[in-house]
Amino acid sequence: MSRTRTWPDRVAVPLATLFGAGRSPIVPGTIGTLAALPPAILAWRLLPIWGHATVTLAVAGAGIWAGGVAARRMGIKDPGPVVIDEAAGLLLTLVGIPFGWATAGLAFFFFRAMDILKPPPAARLERLPGGWGIMLDDLAAGVYANLALRLTLRLWQALA
Repeated sequence: MSRTRTWPDRVAVPLATLFGAGRSPIVPGTIGTLAALPPAILAWRLLPIWGHATVTLAVAGAGIWAGGVAARRMGIKDPGPVVIDEAAGLLLTLVGIPFGWATAGLAFFFFRAMDILKPPPAARLERLPGGWGIMLDDLAAGVYANLALRLTLRLWQALA
């Protein structure tokens, strides 16, 4: 295999690793989610719901491509350093949720929990080829985390 880096490698690998956040030697998924938190909060606070959803879809689409290229380059089906999927999952966790700093912390917690636990069918989605498998299991985790966050906020309101 040639060691020459093509333009997709030069763009995709940094994007897929969130510009190096995923190369953390410890808990790269958590570090990647932490790195995604400030831009996710900006999208959440500054954009209307349709804008936030559009950004989420754009990050997911870019992540499918970049994650697939990075996986081929690294020779691993779902490389640990690829964390753009965590960014998309966290963005999805926050779609349609009312803003609050405590809510941001809960969103982080619920997303990481769902990403680690991978409730069905998230674990099955991970088996899809290339960037699809890398991305879709985290989007499923984002859906579960969004629902858990909504339920928690409703319960919190009911008890207040």
